[in-house]
Amino acid sequence: MKISNSNSKDSLSMSTQELIKELKEAEKVLFDLRFKKATRQPFKPHQIKVTKKKVAILKTILRSKFLD
Repeated sequence: MKISNSNSKDSLSMSTQELIKELKEAEKVLFDLRFKKATRQPFKPHQIKVTKKKVAILKTILRSKFLD
């Protein structure tokens, strides 16, 4: 789940429905990571930061699409 400039450029060309679907998926992954942290299950801590950034990027793109 690596985020790079090319990934956000690909996200810009996605439809609104695809962006919403990907946002829901990223938020679910973020919830699962936080749940693992709270229950002290093994996980990769850096994934929380990466996933939060992905959610923020997707929300920003969705917002800009609605404003245009």
